[in-house]
Amino acid sequence: MARGAKSPRKTGDGETPDPKAPHVPVLLRPILDAVAPVTGVWLDGTFGAGGYARALLAAGADRVIGIDRDPAALAMAATWAADYGDRLRLVEGTFSQLDILAGEALDGVVLDLGVSSMQIDQPERGFSFLRDGPLDMRMSQSGESAADLVNTAPEARLADILYQFGEERAARRIARLLVKARAEAPITTTGQLARLVESCLPRPKPGQSHPATRSFQALRIAVNAEFSELVEGLEAAERALRPGGWLAVVSFHSMEDRIVKRFLQARAGQTGRGSRHAPETQATAPRFVLPRKSGIAADDQEVAQNPRARSARLRVARRTDAPAGPAPRDALGLPALASERIG
Repeated sequence: MARGAKSPRKTGDGETPDPKAPHVPVLLRPILDAVAPVTGVWLDGTFGAGGYARALLAAGADRVIGIDRDPAALAMAATWAADYGDRLRLVEGTFSQLDILAGEALDGVVLDLGVSSMQIDQPERGFSFLRDGPLDMRMSQSGESAADLVNTAPEARLADILYQFGEERAARRIARLLVKARAEAPITTTGQLARLVESCLPRPKPGQSHPATRSFQALRIAVNAEFSELVEGLEAAERALRPGGWLAVVSFHSMEDRIVKRFLQARAGQTGRGSRHAPETQATAPRFVLPRKSGIAADDQEVAQNPRARSARLRVARRTDAPAGPAPRDALGLPALASERIG
């Protein structure tokens, strides 16, 4: 979100995406409409299967730099990336360092936050409670895994992660059960974890999400340091963009969208005056201009074609010529644990 990869969309239950087939990322058309005409050098900071990158090249970008922390995504792209010659450059890394990895000024940055359908569809990656596999969840395939976290973290820390990163109201109850279960045998698979979470939550009503959804989200965010990656990625985009350059960010849950919204409002000077009793703060020149205050949602046609787009929100901003600088973390609505880098 932070992460690394997402553009591939699931084409069927368990179906493996064709690496040469064109992927249509969420909210692609609204992005292209908002930033038209597409020109110059763009960076896709969450490359995945390359859906945004290919669309940007087709829309008129001179070159696109694709960044992904998942080596599997870049390996998959090797089957078609050469077709674009020097117009497409792929780099392994996190988008929190996109300005350094790009190595040049940019005319646009697009970020598609969260986990990719490609990763979810691979049981061995351990992201999904619908397919039993090792409890991994590492986008970069390195560092501490979700199993390491679940089996070693103190009960209070587990509860904090589940509550703050997953907004799970039963966080303490779940954490207590996980600690009790791991004392008998390590929790090593997604199936084990899903069943444990299910066992201490009410049965979902028709239409409600799986009981383990919030817990899996929380652990994935913690393992991949997604919130700290997101803020650092937004700051890196600010540093890398030329005056007039575009930033487009697609988020998939309320916490991500809140961080993006508050970051852009702060950088556009739209945070309000605050309390009249608070010390005065020195005004700074806006770093971004916001074409619209609200986020852009998928229309009915896109949701019908891809139900996952229902929760997506797009926010777009245009860079000014004001100097870049660090963002005020306390104004972004970050969960208290967001500064931790677990993996």
